[in-house]
Amino acid sequence: MANYKLVIEYDGTNYNGFQIQPNGITVQGLLEEALSRIAKTEVKIIAAGRTDAGVHAFNQVVNFNANLTVPVERMAVALNSLLPKDIRVRGCEIVPDSFHARYDAVEKTYLYRIRHGQIESAFEHKYCWWLKRELDWDLIEQAGLLLVGTHDFAGFAASGSGVKTTVRTISNYSLTKAANGGDIRFTADGFLYNMVRNMVGTLVEIGLGKRPVEDIPRILCSRDRTQAGVTAPAQGLFLESIIYPDLT
Repeated sequence: MANYKLVIEYDGTNYNGFQIQPNGITVQGLLEEALSRIAKTEVKIIAAGRTDAGVHAFNQVVNFNANLTVPVERMAVALNSLLPKDIRVRGCEIVPDSFHARYDAVEKTYLYRIRHGQIESAFEHKYCWWLKRELDWDLIEQAGLLLVGTHDFAGFAASGSGVKTTVRTISNYSLTKAANGGDIRFTADGFLYNMVRNMVGTLVEIGLGKRPVEDIPRILCSRDRTQAGVTAPAQGLFLESIIYPDLT
């Protein structure tokens, strides 16, 4: 029995998140169904992360154990023939038995897209937070840099995550300005539930002049979610990349 690693991209618009749920269609559910058809037995996957309903991914990573007759180099084609077009397997490889998609991840990068204008785009609205007012991106850049480092991010975490610690290290923050908005990226050793969306919601309030840049360290010190801003909409969030140690 081999340990397989898949890299997947998906448009989360039509799904109730990645993780299987009692009600609703999920990315995990459809992927496990396709894998089980190929393996002719039940297959369960382990994912690097669980994106919420409406959140997208460019490079989600999963692993699973199975005895397959399909050559590894043909697995992506075989799976994509069974999956809807808004879920694509981009790569497949056999990895060491010890590989674990979630626990072996060293860093993850999330992208959040913001666009603005009086008339919402007929196309982009599914893949960004569309705001009518223009933001002060200089203030957003200043505030975002204050999140870099090792901090207790309880003030930006949704309740109910059940983690042992709310301390995380953001190693990189970047802001790329566009003609009608900007792209915000966070790279960290891990993220709490809704942490990125809560940080972005707070940064947007700073960019709108509703709160000062200095609120960032105050929220971090408070460890109180009610002190932070709104939760940014799911459709602007993308799991962009996951870094693992060398598997060789």
